[in-house]
Amino acid sequence: MTNQPDFDIKSKGQISKEFIDRNILTFNQASIFVRQLTYGRNADKNNLASVFTDNCGTCSTKHALLKKLADENNFEKVKLIVGLFKMNKKNTPEISETLHKNQLEFIPEAHCYLKFEDQIIDLTKINSKPTDFLDDLIEEIEISPEQITDYKVNYHKNYLLTWLNKNEQISYSLNDIWKIREQCIQDLADNWDEEQLLVTAVLQKRGFRASMTVKL
Repeated sequence: MTNQPDFDIKSKGQISKEFIDRNILTFNQASIFVRQLTYGRNADKNNLASVFTDNCGTCSTKHALLKKLADENNFEKVKLIVGLFKMNKKNTPEISETLHKNQLEFIPEAHCYLKFEDQIIDLTKINSKPTDFLDDLIEEIEISPEQITDYKVNYHKNYLLTWLNKNEQISYSLNDIWKIREQCIQDLADNWDEEQLLVTAVLQKRGFRASMTVKL
């Protein structure tokens, strides 16, 4: 069994306080909380506390929130990672129609997750797991929670521009491909409610309880 990051939340930092106020007292409990949140964009990505007020988050805000929690509690072993992977109909079936409509096999997508002792931890959705994208991973870099906005977007767009220049048979501009990518993200959000209900029902049938140690 792989090691899982955990510590008691004792910091008086903003994010730590948000968790403590909800009686979430360990990193493990915080991970469970974040994993179960709805997948959706936040009103203000620069304010990680918006994950609590919006009651949702994306791969960026969810994992940046947990990295910030680890930083506030001086737990340096948890790293925040951006990985570029080939988002296709196999690893992300929710976007199949959009890819088909635009005659694309895949789009390079920037995905945020955590790493602990070289182990990938993906808490984006309740059933997310590293094998969803690992076989299609192109490259990855470590970032800070403050870099999930402009820095991450610029990193992603720069890669997309290079990818388009190397694949002249793809006739889209950077703006075009970004709009298609945005539709893919919307496809994921639209699919969330139905997927969440199904997975929750399966977990309940297996006797899942929120108080259990989350399997990362």
